[in-house]
Amino acid sequence: MSNLQHNKLYIYTLVSLAVIFWGVSYVWTKIAFAYYQPITVMLIRLTISSLLMAVIYRARNLGERVDRSDYKAFIFLSLFSPFFYFIGENFGVYHVSPTVAAVIIATIPVFSPILGYVAFRERVTVVNTLGFIVSFLGVMVMVMDGDFQFTASPLGVFFLFFAVFSALVNIIFLKKLAAKYSSFTIIRVQNFLGALFFLPVFLIMDVGDFISIRPSWEAIASLIALAVFGSTLAFMFYTSGVRAIGIARTAIFANLIPVVTAITSFIFLREVIDLNRITGMFIVICGLLMTQISNIRRQRANVMEQGVLPSPDPDRRK
Repeated sequence: MSNLQHNKLYIYTLVSLAVIFWGVSYVWTKIAFAYYQPITVMLIRLTISSLLMAVIYRARNLGERVDRSDYKAFIFLSLFSPFFYFIGENFGVYHVSPTVAAVIIATIPVFSPILGYVAFRERVTVVNTLGFIVSFLGVMVMVMDGDFQFTASPLGVFFLFFAVFSALVNIIFLKKLAAKYSSFTIIRVQNFLGALFFLPVFLIMDVGDFISIRPSWEAIASLIALAVFGSTLAFMFYTSGVRAIGIARTAIFANLIPVVTAITSFIFLREVIDLNRITGMFIVICGLLMTQISNIRRQRANVMEQGVLPSPDPDRRK
């Protein structure tokens, strides 16, 4: 095997592991909810991840510091994600099945072109629009029956779309900071500030229950797994993929997250995956692929117009 093939295999392995970690994280979250409330789970997850990333930061002597002029942008970035995003995602998972949650969260790339048009006046193609419609119909198939009655909790669905909205707003601040800071620094600061945001909410709402609860080893293992694999290693591995093979191609792997969630939910939680959910998941993934293929074609067209070869990652520091 050549060095090029070996490197590609290594990168694809990292991206695949990131997808698996994120897919299983919905199941770990559901297991943790058997003992802890969502706010507690989010605080513990972000605190452990922040400590782990601080250790990595010291061990690798990364030395990148945040300029004071960017404090405000980082605060807003962390407010929308992880704070608002995790509130939406975790309370969503609390009320609906992990598979439904994973599919709705997976629609974030479908809404991104709409954000691009509203915030940056980027052109929205016909394929982008069709991808949005197809994915939205797929979500409706999953959460509603033939009589247009919710089979999933409407409150849970609302929280999950709130998470989607928070992730989209987060992109606005991320675009500015990603041009200046490495992904590791951004994630490290996000997790630390996110933990700080959750701390007062935890002290007001959950601290009494937290003290009285005696969790199982399964719950403790799930919390550690969420922090280490879901909030730390998955981001680092996925970023490696973005750097090596580009954003659009790496995003195609992320379409498999709901599939991983469905399989692991069936194995560990005995979740029933009926025809509606399988059909809805398939429709959503088709919509996602339409959007991402459109983005790849647009990038290639821009490159041909400019007459230069594309960089695998516009931000080499990621």
